[in-house]
This record gives sequence, structure tokens and C-alpha cells, in this order.
Amino acid sequence: MTGGIPAADVDIDVPLVRALLNEQHPDLASLPLFDVETGWDNVVYRLGDDLAVRLPRRAAAAALIGHEQRWLPELAPRLPLPVPTPVRTGQPGCGYPWSWTIARWLAGQSAAVTPSHDPLTVAAQLGAFVCALHQPAPPDAPRNLVRGVPLLDRTQAVHDRAGQVTSLVESAAVLDLWKHLVQAVPWPGPPLWIHGDFHPGNVLISEGHVSAVIDFGDVCAGDPATDLAMAWMMFEPSVRTHFRTAAGGSTNWIDDDTWTRARGWALVFGLAFLAISRDSELFGRLGRSTLEAVLGDDSH
Repeated sequence: MTGGIPAADVDIDVPLVRALLNEQHPDLASLPLFDVETGWDNVVYRLGDDLAVRLPRRAAAAALIGHEQRWLPELAPRLPLPVPTPVRTGQPGCGYPWSWTIARWLAGQSAAVTPSHDPLTVAAQLGAFVCALHQPAPPDAPRNLVRGVPLLDRTQAVHDRAGQVTSLVESAAVLDLWKHLVQAVPWPGPPLWIHGDFHPGNVLISEGHVSAVIDFGDVCAGDPATDLAMAWMMFEPSVRTHFRTAAGGSTNWIDDDTWTRARGWALVFGLAFLAISRDSELFGRLGRSTLEAVLGDDSH
């Protein structure tokens, strides 16, 4: 997923990562080390067979890895899928300016690249995952200015991004639908834990099933409808019902207003993917398919 991503603020390569390991985790420094992914915010190196080293590549993302280091050890035990819980942490050193993480290696392919052949099972797995995650967050949980907030707060961004992608989407139809979606009743409950960046690119698939959920840098407290937007990013209409049911759990708490807000969040994410796609075919494809699903949903 390297096309169109922002430029790095710091150069990271195998010698630098090896030097950091030698300095701070010398017992791991002799393991094989391979560059496996450059993402929007981080680079990932595989360390031996069982570990991964994750380092921020941009100053804007440096604080996000701290969220994972602080909160994933508390959240992971209650989640039904593997997540990149840190097993070691690293500090600035060797000319590298930020904290970094060593976590277990999580096998699988991005669901944005390799969709599952068993969407009903995946819908049930991801629904159960967010059901377990969406619990009241403590007062000191991170807050995010653009995730988990009232849907109406995203109106200016929606208008701005719709204006940026007029050649890629029917902007008038998107904005007309937005006027309807933001009328949904805001989240009335306490802020819940949310993943915050829950999309197919952060879901790993192995042998047709979900093997892990990754990238918790945006984990925060807020409206759980933000995560429920996955329904339009990943599933056909008939499968969305299965996801909604699993996400609602035994109390079936997802009412129509929450589901409408989730559709609104899918619109927000779809426009964001298009606006940042540049020459990234993957982001562009995900943005177009998400907006097509949002616009084509006639369930309400």
C-alpha cells in the first residue's frame, strides 16, 4: 500500500532497526530482519519467525504508537481475535526520534487485497470483535478529533472532500445523502472503546477467515458507529445483516439511528479514501466501492 502515501519524515532501513535492537534489545538483535511493509504512518519489519518491529515514519503518527503501547495490553485479553499487542517497546535512539514497538508477527493477507471466500464467517468474526471491543472506556482513554465524534462534526470535511473528488464520484448525490444521514440521533450513551480505523486494510485474512485485526493507533473513546462503517466497506447487503447482528451481541443494542450513523461514517471513510488515493489503486478502489455501497443501500 505504498502508492500515494505521504513522504517519510525520517529514513528507516534495516541497519537503523538493527542498531536500535542492538542498543535496546540485544537478545533479539541477531534474529533475521526483513522489511515487509511501508504503510501510511509506519514501517514494519519481520524479526525472526515470530516477531514484528513497527516504527512510525512520520511525526504525525508518533503519538499513535503510544496509544497501542498503553492500551492494547488492557484491551487484548477480552478481544476474540489476535491484535498487535506489544511484547517489547523501544525508545528514541541511534538518531531515530520516536518510540517504537516489537509485537508478535500476525500472519495473513490484507482483506483489502485478498477478500475472503467466506464472507458470512468473516462478518460474524468481525461483528463479535467489535461487540467485545465496544465497552465503556475509562476517563483517560484517548479522544480523537475526527473519529468517534458526532457525525455532524464531519460535515465540513465531507463537503471539502466531495469537492476534491468530483471526477470520481457523483458529489451532488453524496451530499444529498449526507443531509439525510446526519439527522440520525447522536450517540446517547457513554463513550465506548473504538478501533477508530476499522477498514479492510486493517483486517488480515488467512485461509478464508480473519486471522487478526491490526493498526490500533487511532484507538479512542467515542461513538461505536464509527467502527460499524465496516459493513459498507466489506460486505454485500445480505451479509451486512449478519455483521450487524453479531456486532449487537446478545442485547441487540444497534438501533436504526446507530446504523444510520454507521452508514454516514462509511460515507466519511469512502470520501477520505478517494481524497487521499492519488496514485494508490488500492485506496481508490476501496473508496469507490464503499461509496457505491453507501449510495446503493436501499434498506432504509
